[in-house]
Amino acid sequence: MFSNQPKALENSKPGPAIPLLTVVGDRARMEGKFDIADSIQVECEIGGEMTVGGKLVIGEKGSVDANVKTVDAIIMGHYAGNMVATGNVEITDTGRVSGNITTDSLVISKGGFFNGNVTKMNEASNGQHPAYVIEDTRPAQFSGQR
Repeated sequence: MFSNQPKALENSKPGPAIPLLTVVGDRARMEGKFDIADSIQVECEIGGEMTVGGKLVIGEKGSVDANVKTVDAIIMGHYAGNMVATGNVEITDTGRVSGNITTDSLVISKGGFFNGNVTKMNEASNGQHPAYVIEDTRPAQFSGQR
């Protein structure tokens, strides 16, 4: 049923399966509004806004400073901004995220970094509370009378 063989193109010539559009460049920097119908892997710097119809993969050399709407995201590089993901978000052990994420599924691997807020998808539309609350268990500091 499943095969690693290349997919045939419309004109019946064999061709490679193309899972991701890949943007690579050690010194490349792109700024603007990006609307990608399928999936994309980023191995450069991107800023602005991104709408991705499939999976956003930020590679270890990738750096995205943008507001993003996507289905799934795998973050192995740096991400800053507000992300809305209708599917899964994974921050790998090399991933660094600063910003807010709205999703129903967030996985942070050991060594991964996240600084921001997480909101559950169905609660975001209702304006309810965040999906995860981290409680500060340190003793309260009081000034004045008790």
